[in-house]
Amino acid sequence: MKKAEIKAFLDEKAAHYESLDFIEADPIQIPHSFSKKEDIEISGFLAATIAWGNRKSIINSATKMMKLLDNAPHDFVLNHQKHDLKRFEGFVHRTFNAKDLAYFITALHHLYTQQGGLEVVFANETQRSSLQMAIHNFKKHFFSFPHPTRTQKHVSDPLKGSAAKRINMYLRWMVRSNKKGVDFGLWKSINPGELSCPLDVHSGNVARKLKLLKRKQNDAKALIELDNSLRGMDPNDPVKYDFALFGLGVYEKF
Repeated sequence: MKKAEIKAFLDEKAAHYESLDFIEADPIQIPHSFSKKEDIEISGFLAATIAWGNRKSIINSATKMMKLLDNAPHDFVLNHQKHDLKRFEGFVHRTFNAKDLAYFITALHHLYTQQGGLEVVFANETQRSSLQMAIHNFKKHFFSFPHPTRTQKHVSDPLKGSAAKRINMYLRWMVRSNKKGVDFGLWKSINPGELSCPLDVHSGNVARKLKLLKRKQNDAKALIELDNSLRGMDPNDPVKYDFALFGLGVYEKF
């Protein structure tokens, strides 16, 4: 297919898959169960953090996390006491366990009481640099308090070669328009044109078949290559094509 044909094809698929039906089988349903801005962004951050593996398992584990937070994540983050973190004992999703969750809550408490919250921290970093550099700086900020060394692996770092799929997915949720009712469009301080595609095995394979991506590994270099291709088709909203690439890979076995 020629470039214009690829764009028309992906525009059609993006419009098809970015629908309310998408929410039913996706971890984005977790923040969709809340209406308060801070609850949406905290629940989304935690759900995206554990979003690898089977999607049903991800949703089940994220639902358990919300119950542990009394289904009021912002209030829990602000007002929990140290002994409240003991309730996390026994929680595990793959390699993310109770100690990791306890640290995340502690770090989020500082971000919301001292730094203005997740949006402010990300927006401040983004204004100083590219969004992928902002992710790197956010990770340094997030882990600036005493923490288990193992917990650092649960926030990816683009500057260490990672495509940072989960945190790029989270940023898509928060920043992209909510016109279709899937993403939230809550963070007006970040330009949707700066977002990067949540690159995974599905989107990567489809992108290669469409010759939008040549690099074989799904890493930071591949992400830059794919971003350039998607921004060439829509510089204002490049990650709308995440719906097309993911849908073609998962549902159509393209």
